[in-house]
Amino acid sequence: MPVRVQTCGTSSPLEHFNSAPADVAAQSLLTCLNSHRWAHRIASHRPYPDLPSLLAAADEASYDLAPEDLTEALAAEALPPLPEDTYAVAHTALSAAHAAYEARFGHAFVICLDGLPVTEALDHVLGDIRSRLTNDPEEERLVAAEQLRRLARGRLTGMLRGAGNCATSH
Repeated sequence: MPVRVQTCGTSSPLEHFNSAPADVAAQSLLTCLNSHRWAHRIASHRPYPDLPSLLAAADEASYDLAPEDLTEALAAEALPPLPEDTYAVAHTALSAAHAAYEARFGHAFVICLDGLPVTEALDHVLGDIRSRLTNDPEEERLVAAEQLRRLARGRLTGMLRGAGNCATSH
């Protein structure tokens, strides 16, 4: 069960995360990156004084992912959702590219689209899949690990900032 992020009141989302039981904090972290070792490592080093410190710890933990941890995290990922008005032919092209990628590398294609306009997402995903299909498997694992790290940072930031207009921001 993810940590319920409190956006108003006396405690910040980070304070709530820091004070949550270790198993609850780790479960919340698994929604950001599905690696049990990564989640437990971050949860065990609490409390964090601020969001940048937590993000630095998350980065460090993601750089230390062993191959089996990376496999665990990649198994839980899916393609980013496409805008609702995307043409059927684009879905077909993306499905075909993803199938080729998965056949070559044995895991889902992962990409962080944070900061990218929705209108550019499809072209960016297709271009990246095509480009990354030329990587050798070891090179691609490094690229995929970096994309997972970026996804985890964005998800962790979103989880701790909350959706309300009185959320703590750093």
